[in-house]
Amino acid sequence: MGRAFEFRKARKMKRWSYMAKTFTKIGREIVVAVKAGGADLSSNSRLRLIIQNAKSVNMPKETVERAIKKASSKDQEDYKEIVYEGYAPFGIGILVECMSDNINRTVANVRSYFTRAGGTLGTSGSLDFLFERKCIFKILDKNYNLEELEFELIDFGVEELFKEEEHLVLSGDFTDFGKIQKALEDKEIEIISANLERIPTDTKELTAEQEEAVEKLLAKFEEDEDVQSVFHNMR
Repeated sequence: MGRAFEFRKARKMKRWSYMAKTFTKIGREIVVAVKAGGADLSSNSRLRLIIQNAKSVNMPKETVERAIKKASSKDQEDYKEIVYEGYAPFGIGILVECMSDNINRTVANVRSYFTRAGGTLGTSGSLDFLFERKCIFKILDKNYNLEELEFELIDFGVEELFKEEEHLVLSGDFTDFGKIQKALEDKEIEIISANLERIPTDTKELTAEQEEAVEKLLAKFEEDEDVQSVFHNMR
């Protein structure tokens, strides 16, 4: 049917694969949130934000509801949150955030990815100095006065506010996540998505060939269903 058809097909399959993995990750986050705080949205702030994140990636409402119902079941397995730290080739630091129902499987996979790429899995806390944790909120821009809005939110921990396309982005220390969320909700500001991210305090520049080798390792992590997020300090 021609190259154009094959290209569109490949692109669509890649998009479907990305969506399936994203939905799986959100489903696991729902399980952890429901197990920790129950299925009532009014009293579970973490679950409210996860559902908002699900909407931002067009996760179907019935899929979300099914995940909440499944998470509430006694038969639902528990997922544990764990962070692995290590070095890729050429001294690039990598933090891998996972949710797993089988820690032995997950650590074996993560270690193998590092080893096969010529890197090493480190000990917990060994890369803390390379990253700082921030909470990032994306909100709907309703023509707010940015200076006034930032002034209103600064006491709740917002350190930075800037415009990004049709949205506004707020950032603060990860310890202020709950305070910022509550402030936004109290002010009836619509949250599009919210995440905890690890921002490198310093970055390292590599050659194009070296970058390609590190990107292959990052892709391995991204393909693993136990992996939720991957952070690195490659420029």
